[in-house]
Amino acid sequence: MQLFGGYKSFPPDNEFMREIKVKDLYNFRSKSYFLSKMENHKRKEWVSISEYTVEHIMPQNQNLNSEWQEMLGENWKELQSTYLHTLGNLTLTGYNSELSDKSFSYKKMHEGGFNSSPLNLNVYLRTYDQWNESHIQNRATELSEKASLIWQYPNVPEEKLKLYKDVEKQEANQYTIDHYDYLNGEMLTIFEEIKKRILELDGSVKEEYKKLYIAYKTSTNFVDIVPQKSRLRLSLNMPFSELIDPDQLCKDVTDLGRWGNGDVEIGISSIDDINKIMDFIQQALDYQEQ
Repeated sequence: MQLFGGYKSFPPDNEFMREIKVKDLYNFRSKSYFLSKMENHKRKEWVSISEYTVEHIMPQNQNLNSEWQEMLGENWKELQSTYLHTLGNLTLTGYNSELSDKSFSYKKMHEGGFNSSPLNLNVYLRTYDQWNESHIQNRATELSEKASLIWQYPNVPEEKLKLYKDVEKQEANQYTIDHYDYLNGEMLTIFEEIKKRILELDGSVKEEYKKLYIAYKTSTNFVDIVPQKSRLRLSLNMPFSELIDPDQLCKDVTDLGRWGNGDVEIGISSIDDINKIMDFIQQALDYQEQ
């Protein structure tokens, strides 16, 4: 059973595997997190992918050289447009600049290329001498099966799902902006502006009205706004130690009791401060999307 809709949905395995094979992963905000989990699945020795960059096996260059065109076939332009940024055609390498637009055989045989790569993501590439639509699809299927093991569909009894679904419906219907006593006058003006800026950060950002705060989230909350009489108190969901705050504007509230999620707190009482505040909110969003 799918409990929620839209951005909250947790697709069953067959839907997840189908969609992950065709998704534009290269331009996916969380591609580093995704590839890191894929590479390190069942590894005892963790590989930090910060040492590597994302490599297109079939190159991005719209003017592919003759060797690539011949390998892909006469419809190479269509194949490049369809598969370029997808799971089957992406890997990791520490030799991105050396491999670049080179032929598949060069990318395999070059020092540091796929044949000598220590990465699990490159195992499939060592096995074949051709790179075409069939291999892209086969590798995507293989990797999507691994992904479905990493992000398994939860096996939750129906009666428990119903309890959570009922709570979600109740909360969704219970609170509106009129619920918050202090959201009026200048505080409402500030809130409306910062709300607009937060929702513009990414198309996946959603707003939820809770009893004591307003939450903004993608997969999880990254900033919660608590309306107060003379300011808006923001809780940023990230470790205080990870925050870049040279002017020391934020407060460390780790292990302190606060409404909202996160270890970082900052207040805003003037619309002129929104630009500074948005930098911290962006940091919290980036942290949650790693």
